[in-house]
Amino acid sequence: MRIVYRAFFLVFAILLVTFAVSNRETVSIAFWPLPFLADVPLYLLCFLTLVFGALIGLGAASFWRRRDRRELRARRRRIESLERELAATQLQLKDPQVKDIPPERLPVRQLRQLPESAPAQ
Repeated sequence: MRIVYRAFFLVFAILLVTFAVSNRETVSIAFWPLPFLADVPLYLLCFLTLVFGALIGLGAASFWRRRDRRELRARRRRIESLERELAATQLQLKDPQVKDIPPERLPVRQLRQLPESAPAQ
């Protein structure tokens, strides 16, 4: 996979260099409300446009994923809470003498140390 990635990167780099060498003519850029005029090479204008578009795309993607990340964090907290509650219940089933262990005091790792099934009564 790494070889394919490097080969693709090499082909892409060669195409970019070829494009830059072929399009060295200068282009005048004017921004409407501003009185400034900039002369830049055409290849630089194209590269900057691509970079600017990629940054806008990354920003939009991270903006839209924030709800998913928030939901994922809430689900992880819920899973840890349920694992603690299960560990406390399994401890109480294993040893009836142990009562009222708050689930938040139990580490999540303790669940993996408990037996798979509770003893039959």
